[in-house]
Amino acid sequence: MGLMEYIHKRKFEITPEPKPGVPPEGERLGFVIHKHAARALHYDLRLELEGVLKSWAVPKGPSLVPYEKRLAVMVEDHPLEYRDFEGQIPEGSYGAGGVIIWDRGYYHHPSAHDGQENRKLLIEGLRKGALKFILEGERLHGEFALVRSGQGGKTWFLIKKKDGGAGLEAALRENRSVASQRSIEDILGNTAPSQTTKRILNRMHVQEVIDSDIVKGTPIRPMPHAIKPMLASTVRQPFDHPEWVFEVKWDGYRAIAEVHEGRVSLYSRNGIPFDRRFPSIAEELRRCGFNAVMDGEIVAVDARGNPDFQMLQHHRVSRGGHLLYYAFDLLYFQGHDLTGLSLTIRKDLLKKILPTSAKIRYSSHVVNEGTLFYNVCKEKGLEGIIAKHAHSTYEEGRRSDLWLKVKTRLSQEAVIAGYTEPHGNRENFGALVLGVFEGDEFRYIGHVGAGFTSKDLKEIGERMTSLVREECPFFSRPPTNAPATWIEPKVVCEVAFSGWTEDGIMRQPVFLRLRDDKTAGETRRETAAGSNEHRAPIRE
Repeated sequence: MGLMEYIHKRKFEITPEPKPGVPPEGERLGFVIHKHAARALHYDLRLELEGVLKSWAVPKGPSLVPYEKRLAVMVEDHPLEYRDFEGQIPEGSYGAGGVIIWDRGYYHHPSAHDGQENRKLLIEGLRKGALKFILEGERLHGEFALVRSGQGGKTWFLIKKKDGGAGLEAALRENRSVASQRSIEDILGNTAPSQTTKRILNRMHVQEVIDSDIVKGTPIRPMPHAIKPMLASTVRQPFDHPEWVFEVKWDGYRAIAEVHEGRVSLYSRNGIPFDRRFPSIAEELRRCGFNAVMDGEIVAVDARGNPDFQMLQHHRVSRGGHLLYYAFDLLYFQGHDLTGLSLTIRKDLLKKILPTSAKIRYSSHVVNEGTLFYNVCKEKGLEGIIAKHAHSTYEEGRRSDLWLKVKTRLSQEAVIAGYTEPHGNRENFGALVLGVFEGDEFRYIGHVGAGFTSKDLKEIGERMTSLVREECPFFSRPPTNAPATWIEPKVVCEVAFSGWTEDGIMRQPVFLRLRDDKTAGETRRETAAGSNEHRAPIRE
């Protein structure tokens, strides 16, 4: 093939790749395998022969399973100097991306007795399209074959022969250079990452997760739909424990994201669609380039980066704040059900595959230090923390005591059952009469008259007008401080309060906001189980 094609494809004034020289051939023939993150992550097998490096791009890398075929596309010859090359090929160059020396060493024909016969047999095999060779590398050992598909084409197959080097799959999981011990991330991290570099790294990480033994060991299933998310129980106090991790309790809309073949379904825990309400989030998820089901929270943050629920609730009208999707769990990925994996493994996989994005963020965690983390969140005015057992599996639709929420303030989701008449200068209504469902029974938990803005009074008043009914929705009519107008129990709100009375009524409730993402039937009285600092760890 010669080196003219290699020279023609490269701009040596900008690329660090070596120009062809005249390096002497040694007595032994060398090989190198480059790991190359460009438009797609792949491996380049290069065999020294006839004064050049004969080269094949192997998309999935070599296999150590005997007789398993791996596609190998023959590319242009490379100069012998290329066996020592690793680094970043800049944007605008052919093959732009990161390159490391993944393996290197010497190779020979299995039937050769001396150097001259070795070269002769290798050249004959190359010409015939059936090249047999034995690698003596730092990672790969034993006999392989390159077999051409068709006459004179560039499509070949790389095949491992059955011998002592077969089956040593651990070598394939190595991701650092045998020459410098650098990873591709290290190579590309030497400069400020461009959008192209970010895309390269994202694709590389996704491919590494797809090829990982962890994912391959999980059940293969069709993508699930209409997921009911796993829910957390409530506890009063934060705690420390080495087998628990602690996340921020984001003040937003809980949202499941299904990403499949470029289509996105984004919905609340009760199935309310969010795709059209938050199209910029859906569009960003659409660009992920993989099939997955993620659990997370849609949040609107202010200029300081603090979550603002009111800003989120009115975003369609005001366009205020910056929308984010904080992903904190990965339930399904590329045909594999991950719900049986431990939480920390699922989160690690999620962190690797999430693209670098202005709108999609990974929700990180701290280990053990739950009390300190809670205090920091409280100082910053955040809603609270979520404690999760590190080994917990994902239990769809279940409220588990392996996931716990610790709020920085007491709050309760409640259903509006009616309202009292306004007094003085107030318009629309005086107080809201509230209840929650306990099983199939609708129970009164108090009424709230504080915390409303004029906008709240108008919006809630207009919403209740069409829901007015004559009968009280409670089994027994509760006491109110003024005559009440009853409505269909459909609208959900959230209130802050100081505690419960002995007969189950909220003390000092203050209105916080409407909860359009919740349905009336899922409201439950918030009861704390107490501190979990002495909770026994899960035994595997």
